Amino acid sequence: MNKFLLTTLLFLSVTPIGFSQTFDKKKLDTYFQVLEKNNKFMGSVALSKNGELIYTKSIGYADLEHKIKATEKTKYRIGSITKSFTSVLIFKAIEKKKLDLNETIDTWFPTITNSNKITIKHLLTHRSGIHNFTNNANYLQWNTQSKTEMEMIEIIQKGGSDFKPNSRAMYSNSNFVLLTFILEKTFNMSYSDLVQNQIIKPLHLANTFVFGKINPKNNEAKSYHYFGSWKKEAETDFSVPLGAGAITSTPTDLIKFANALFEGQLLTPESLKIMKTIKEGYGSGLFQVPFYSRIGYGHTGGIDGFRSVYSYFEDDKISYALTSNGTNMNNNDISIAVLSAVFNKSYQIPVYTNYTLTSEDLDKYLGVYASKQIPLKITVTKNKNTLIIQATGQQAFVVEAKEKDKFSLDQVGAKFEFNPTEKTMILFQGGGKFKFKK
Repeated sequence: MNKFLLTTLLFLSVTPIGFSQTFDKKKLDTYFQVLEKNNKFMGSVALSKNGELIYTKSIGYADLEHKIKATEKTKYRIGSITKSFTSVLIFKAIEKKKLDLNETIDTWFPTITNSNKITIKHLLTHRSGIHNFTNNANYLQWNTQSKTEMEMIEIIQKGGSDFKPNSRAMYSNSNFVLLTFILEKTFNMSYSDLVQNQIIKPLHLANTFVFGKINPKNNEAKSYHYFGSWKKEAETDFSVPLGAGAITSTPTDLIKFANALFEGQLLTPESLKIMKTIKEGYGSGLFQVPFYSRIGYGHTGGIDGFRSVYSYFEDDKISYALTSNGTNMNNNDISIAVLSAVFNKSYQIPVYTNYTLTSEDLDKYLGVYASKQIPLKITVTKNKNTLIIQATGQQAFVVEAKEKDKFSLDQVGAKFEFNPTEKTMILFQGGGKFKFKK
């Protein structure tokens, strides 16, 4: 779910960088200690160089209710990173001559709009035009319920088409749910068994699987959102995201997967080249991950309160993965810090200050704000001495007071500056400045 404006994964410049021969683990440890102390992040990260694990860190709780701390073996739902696994399975089928990139999907889904014009390649690269079912207004009313294949196809079918196939690109989870059903029919095997047999077992990924109900006894993390304190999130049923987002894993397993994929252990060079071919921002189950002068490849993920990312930088043979089950900041900042450490770039350990306000102090900010610049209304309420901001169609967030009339929402890199006298509010995000009037 997009929250306010979408931020870029990492940042890009033309400054040359090199691999640090004096990797400062101590500074990185301190960085994560500060995050944990200030309730900014719960999760795990891992780094490898030349296939060797050089850093791992886990902070926060896998199960907050029972005070079970996260460890290197804690398993997290990885959301859309699952799409990389699904893409590998599709290309394996293509290599075995069971599927063709350019065959249309009407054989499997004759009721889907434009199915006789949509190809497997269009599904892989988000160019099908098929509406993204997770954008439906009622999605969060049924995503925790088990769905059959027929029910999911009907949901996708009813969503219709957002644009002519191959005329543009737009992210849609529907594409990869349909790819899941194609794989299951092609191999006459469940998606879970396919992932196990063709990826997990060959790579010895001990902590990766298609999830069911979260089982804390199996080191599986619950997920949370921060609303003044950590609140438990509901669980999406695996039958809904399937090959679009139904895998659980760990950062160390994701690094093994990345190393195997990009070093030719899973696919032929020709298949990998197609996966990495980017058009309008999308490859086949891959995105580019820019970091200064380097370009890596990987994917991000988000499901319930879980957030994740993995990337592989081929020139340096560096792999990075992050999984989280609770975040009160922009995880992009964590990725920048970890990659800065390994690539010998400067980064700052954040300093968090408390600016205390009373409940009465917040009254002057309350109300509904609208902008002429963007079609978004923001409702400002309070709960005791905390300010709450909710944008149209999005969940509510607690924002932190930084100084007089200034608040921040670090999860999405947003800042809010109020002028109670003029009854205005300015939203700063993604380099933009948007004025709102009460």
